[in-house]
Amino acid sequence: MHVAKVDFSTVLPRFLSLHIFSFLNPKDLCVAAQVSWPWKFLTEQDCLWMPKCIRFGWFLPYAPADNEYGAWKHHYVACVSNLDWLTPREAAAVYGTLNEPKTGDEELQERQREKCLRKVIWEKIALRKKELLRVRPPWGSGTRCWRLLESRYQPRLSQTSRGRVGLQEAVEKQLVSASLEALPRRSKVSGSHSYPLLSKKSWRGVYKNDDSSSRASQPHIVLISSRIPAYEVVVDSVRAGVISVVYEHSGLTLESLLYLVEKALDGQRAQSLGVFSDGNSREIHLLQGYKIGIKNLLRPEARDFWERLGSYVAPEEEGGHVDLFVPLGASEAGMEVLSQLSQLTGTLFTAPTGIATGSYQHILSDWLGRPWERAPPSIYFSESKLQVWSSLTDFLEDTLKSARKQLSPLFKELQKNISGRMIGQFVFDTMNMANILNNQGIAQALAEGLTELSKENSDKPLEFLSYFLLKNCSKKSKDLEGNVVLTERGPEAASGPSAKERNVMEDNPQDKKSSRSQNDPNFEVLVQLEKKLQVDSAEKRTKVVRELLQSERRYVQMLEMLRDVYVTPLRAALSSNRAILSAANIQIIFSDILQILSLNRQFLDNLRDRLREWGPAHCVGEIFTKFGSQLNTYTNFFNNYPVVLKTIEKCREMMPAFRAFLKRRDKTVVTKMLSLPELLLYPSRRFEEYLNLLYALRLHTPAEHVDRGALTTAIDHIKKYKDYIDQMKQDINMKEQLSDIQRVIWGCPPLSEVNRYLIRVQDVAQLHCCDEERSSSSRLYEHTRDLSLFLFNDALLVSNRSTSHTPFERTSKSTHQFIASVALHRLLIEDISDTKYIKNAFILQGPKCEWICATEGEDDKFLWLSVLQNAIRSSMEK
Repeated sequence: MHVAKVDFSTVLPRFLSLHIFSFLNPKDLCVAAQVSWPWKFLTEQDCLWMPKCIRFGWFLPYAPADNEYGAWKHHYVACVSNLDWLTPREAAAVYGTLNEPKTGDEELQERQREKCLRKVIWEKIALRKKELLRVRPPWGSGTRCWRLLESRYQPRLSQTSRGRVGLQEAVEKQLVSASLEALPRRSKVSGSHSYPLLSKKSWRGVYKNDDSSSRASQPHIVLISSRIPAYEVVVDSVRAGVISVVYEHSGLTLESLLYLVEKALDGQRAQSLGVFSDGNSREIHLLQGYKIGIKNLLRPEARDFWERLGSYVAPEEEGGHVDLFVPLGASEAGMEVLSQLSQLTGTLFTAPTGIATGSYQHILSDWLGRPWERAPPSIYFSESKLQVWSSLTDFLEDTLKSARKQLSPLFKELQKNISGRMIGQFVFDTMNMANILNNQGIAQALAEGLTELSKENSDKPLEFLSYFLLKNCSKKSKDLEGNVVLTERGPEAASGPSAKERNVMEDNPQDKKSSRSQNDPNFEVLVQLEKKLQVDSAEKRTKVVRELLQSERRYVQMLEMLRDVYVTPLRAALSSNRAILSAANIQIIFSDILQILSLNRQFLDNLRDRLREWGPAHCVGEIFTKFGSQLNTYTNFFNNYPVVLKTIEKCREMMPAFRAFLKRRDKTVVTKMLSLPELLLYPSRRFEEYLNLLYALRLHTPAEHVDRGALTTAIDHIKKYKDYIDQMKQDINMKEQLSDIQRVIWGCPPLSEVNRYLIRVQDVAQLHCCDEERSSSSRLYEHTRDLSLFLFNDALLVSNRSTSHTPFERTSKSTHQFIASVALHRLLIEDISDTKYIKNAFILQGPKCEWICATEGEDDKFLWLSVLQNAIRSSMEK
């Protein structure tokens, strides 16, 4: 008898075939999908994979299309390879000891809650079934009608499952929201040690009988952001008696920043408050995710923050003011922000009005507001140290990177403002800034004298050089008598040019001599034009135009110096058959930057021609508009920028001749002590300067002026391009940050995902409750291990932290071992009240496990819970 071998999936009805495949586990289903196309189609049906996903609590985050199948299988594979996955054996080994029994009342309440949830789910499912029966089409008798019915029937089943999934997600979201609402408010987080929040009215009521002596006792307080370059030197510049609060730019919320201010003031009212943070002429980069500008200033969270911050400062009639060390006074948008803040809080808000490209000298310019007895920077800071910081910010930041790495482990237990002051003082004393500035002046004078000596060819070189130095010294002394530092001037000089604008014309003659562009006939024309603009500096619009011309000339000189120092010798060596680099590598590294030089050289020539006969009615907006339409050259440079840097590193490693060439050329006087990769950073910084100058120019341009419309168009072009550059920087920084974290944590799964970034890292102690049968006030806890919590914007990663010591070394090393990761929208938080047995504790509960944690201090607990709540709410809103 002949036995026929037939594929059962082609003979049996589809529902029987699916029933047979339902007995296979996910791995066997994937193997079966490789047998044939019919088996692949059946084994990827949603009815097989959906129960396997739901059993682990993995719900599809979107509704599949009617003609889409295999969505639940792909979701299962993605979840298995995601952070939350642990095999049952691993989960039992890691979390088996954390399934602690609950008290009878808690267990009864939990059962009642689950019973109510099940009842709601059953009612929804029953209602859905009734709707399906009511709208279901009649059964047909033919094959054609059966296929039509089948195509209609499957989407309706998926709609049912989707409704169930959506209901589960809604219930889970309600539980997370309820856990956030159940957390104690701000006044209860730290137990009995809380600081009362006084409104503006209560401040006035408390201090309504103050006299001049009490006013004199009111402190000055300054907030310093960690995002400020070389912020340790700024902290070290704070005057004695001024309260300084150093805060982390990332990992804080507006509420936690207010908490730090309250604790620093300790119930007092401040005479003035300074905010030293990053920003530009339109907005304040106060915290990560909080760029305060005119668009979001009146949002409830930001508005409440400024109202409460203003309540800590004395009213305006009593001399109170808030000083923002961001040049908001140099643009219309910034002026509107200051006006809104003053109206909102009833306190005077001030900011600098100057624009200083390439440095932080704007904080030493004129400030808005009434004539000051002392300039706001001199209220909070030592002027000499602040001037050194503003002049040498980039160099100080490079030095402090290595100083932080060596000194931060020693100061780990200290407060951030104390450790910052110690590190800043160490760097300031070590580098001896006064000697550096003096040496720069001496080197500049000698370079000028030697250059003149080479031109004159004198028979008595020493006598000529001494005569030149004496003449130069007398000239400098006369200039210093007329140019006094802005912060030391009285109110009568408030309308004069700023220190930056006076000193910017005193360009380094050595740089002019060393620049290869001095032979260009246009160079002398530019210098004469700048001098002419300097004479006509009474009008503020002319000051901005002069700063634009000077900064653009310096920028073009820097690009020409890069061409003359690097490109020309490399091409000459290539032409003489002594190649240092191949033509292809020269093209990769320098082609884009040379095109940028050509574009900006043309832009500078257009500016020169327009400003040669400068007057109040002249326009520069159309020149910027034309420049903004040619930015594809910069786009090519930024897209190829990672490739350029990798090519430089590769050629340095593989080609000794190129390594020797860079050693001779990098970090010399001609290159301003910068290397080739550092010089390639200038194009990315220039757009922020363009934007600040354009906003300042529009601020001082009347509404009826012809140039105002063109300036607005140019601002839109430059701003869009700057946002593109900022997004590229942010993506690269996030990727590097995630890779660093993954390298630090042993056994960590891949962290790189789109739009994921680190918010805060918190070290905690994991506790274990010894006797849960007791009341909450008498429970005993034991410390089991140390944890580090890495909070991302979409997940919380928990790692085991261990500390190891090296013989004969004071500092210790910390290592991290991956434990688990929980999505934020599935994380529950429960507070534990302070008792005599436990302090600063809370519970983090995920779908599979929970951790009882405690921080070192009450401040850490409040800041961590505040940031965690804000991150959970943000993830649930997405």
